[in-house]
Amino acid sequence: MDPGHSRVPSPSQLPASFSKYHHPYFTSAEVQYLSEKQRGKLSATQEEKARQQACGFIEAVGSKIGFPRKTLATAQNLYHRFHLFFPRKDFNYYDVTLAALYVSTKMHDTLKKPREILMVSYAVRFPELAAKSKSVGGEVDMDPATAENDRQRLLAVERLILETICFNFTSKMPFSYVIKIGRKLKASKKLIKCAWRLTIDSHRTLVPIMYPPNTVALGCLYTASLLTTLEPPPSPLVEAQLDSRVATILKEKGDWERTYMAEAEDLEEIAHVLIDLLIQAAQNPLANTSPRTPASPSPHPSPRNQHLSSTGTPQPPPIPYKADQLIRLKIMMRQNEHPLRPQQPLGSADPSELYNGNDIAMLGRNQGTVRFLFGPLGVVGQGV
Repeated sequence: MDPGHSRVPSPSQLPASFSKYHHPYFTSAEVQYLSEKQRGKLSATQEEKARQQACGFIEAVGSKIGFPRKTLATAQNLYHRFHLFFPRKDFNYYDVTLAALYVSTKMHDTLKKPREILMVSYAVRFPELAAKSKSVGGEVDMDPATAENDRQRLLAVERLILETICFNFTSKMPFSYVIKIGRKLKASKKLIKCAWRLTIDSHRTLVPIMYPPNTVALGCLYTASLLTTLEPPPSPLVEAQLDSRVATILKEKGDWERTYMAEAEDLEEIAHVLIDLLIQAAQNPLANTSPRTPASPSPHPSPRNQHLSSTGTPQPPPIPYKADQLIRLKIMMRQNEHPLRPQQPLGSADPSELYNGNDIAMLGRNQGTVRFLFGPLGVVGQGV
């Protein structure tokens, strides 16, 4: 990487005013460039481990509070987006995840005060203290000064997250697309449920900030259809044939691309990311904290449902696929794939030209005036 690209301008070099454009999605070239820039000395494997740890913490805290899925998914997206612009070494992941969860509650009208989120996070972080708590909700008795310092850090990171999204509170989720498109493709309920689970897990990756929700939904339906080949055929053979037909349709380029505004190449890339996540979960089951079905209980039930859970720490159900099965599936997919589409950044062949200098340096600073615009450069002013 060119060291000149990571040089931060001094306050005297910053302009008096500057426009920051919102980028709803990032290409793979942009994600690779920005991730490498903020990763620091971490390897790609260590970065992925940190990402999964943070997403699991968001899942645990949000589920314990009782937030809906859209709030948890958006919080995970905000966390991923934050670390495309800010180095991991400069921030404690507890602060970033809780701030992301707080911003997400504002975006989806499921608002909780920072202190409420912090108290639940303490119970997740320090279960031994929560077990000794005498309060009805299991609230941990934390030092008030410590709690106030954590609250102030949460609010400070909240500001940075708001700046990374340019104060654009629009959040589109892929979950409804999974059901609607699944029905259009005549997929079985079992396949749609599997795709729903994969959509939940997709938010543990960078997929939702790289592709629009309709493409994510199609990618999850395609992946779910591929995974059915690893399972024994169900009793109704017609259902199995319909489900395998979904993968057959979405694998080939055709009229469906125009109908659903997606590309077959993108679905293949999404499928590889999701299968990689499943391989990781199969090799390390304790790292997986997502519910296995839309109706199944979370490993971290909300207080209102605690009476339904058994004593002790609940464990997520095992992954129904073995790692070697999934690896063989990936090999088979690679043998019959479409050529990759060129993934160039918006308006430039070099990502560093878009995410360099003022675009990054002005975030979190009080010098000068920043205009936050709700769309990318070249799109703002054309209905945006």
